[in-house]
Amino acid sequence: MKLCEGRVAIVTGAGRGLGRAHALKLASHGAAVVVNDLGSEASGVGSDPSPAAAVVAEIEAAGGRAVVDGSDAASWEGAAEMVRKAVEELGRLDIVVNNAGILRDRMLVNMTEEEWDSVTRVHLKSTFAVTRHAADHWRSLAKRGEVPDARVINTTSHSGLYCNVGQANYAAAKAGIASFSIVAARELQRYGVTVNAIAPRATTRMTQGLREWNEEQLRMRDPDWVAALVTWLASPESKEVSGRVFEAWGYGFTVAESWQHGATAEASLDPTEIGARILDVHRRSRKNAGIDLGEELDP
Repeated sequence: MKLCEGRVAIVTGAGRGLGRAHALKLASHGAAVVVNDLGSEASGVGSDPSPAAAVVAEIEAAGGRAVVDGSDAASWEGAAEMVRKAVEELGRLDIVVNNAGILRDRMLVNMTEEEWDSVTRVHLKSTFAVTRHAADHWRSLAKRGEVPDARVINTTSHSGLYCNVGQANYAAAKAGIASFSIVAARELQRYGVTVNAIAPRATTRMTQGLREWNEEQLRMRDPDWVAALVTWLASPESKEVSGRVFEAWGYGFTVAESWQHGATAEASLDPTEIGARILDVHRRSRKNAGIDLGEELDP
């Protein structure tokens, strides 16, 4: 059974890694795909149209439909061009998978302004820009009485959710994407659009060198596990699921349950009365969750 037959998807950063896996899996389930990729290095430097072209060729060789898009997903004009290309060249737009990203890891005290700006731009601004133009298209359809059955799937990260040392720029952008996804889900539901986010654990060029993985871990970190969840979330079957953040890898698909209220201290207008109360609720509240399941972190 093909879950996305007749649907049209945009996948950003689709030339390699997770984006490539998403594009191929969506195409294998009947979706036509706008394969967007600048073809830059993992750090965001340079450009190369060949990775996106290779993915399109692979989709077409398997009997699917796809077009190359070399737009900068983080530019307002580039995001608008992607939506235009989907509608005009592939006939419609049903799915947006915001996957584009780069890494510029550095400890906070050594991080430059450019390293901060470039990472937050590619991750967070591109997610906003592409979603914004797609949402405008779907709102226009809804106003004409054509209720969409549309999907946005954004890419957050365990670093953003659970705060990895040495990635202040990346974690801030990815945490922003998680919150953005929940807000967007609430705002766009009236137009027939669901919005979810995934926090993938996959081995790609962006994770190379982080640590050594054994054979089982490599198998469980194959991008195809994540692409399977993305494809289901992109399908009509997922209509009731929106505003969720999912952790995804071969070991399972887990709902990340957002911030929760902890213990509460009685308020006071006098700062001298607050200290003992705050120390008490600090001790009684749960520690921040860590990246590993069940792990807790001290601040």
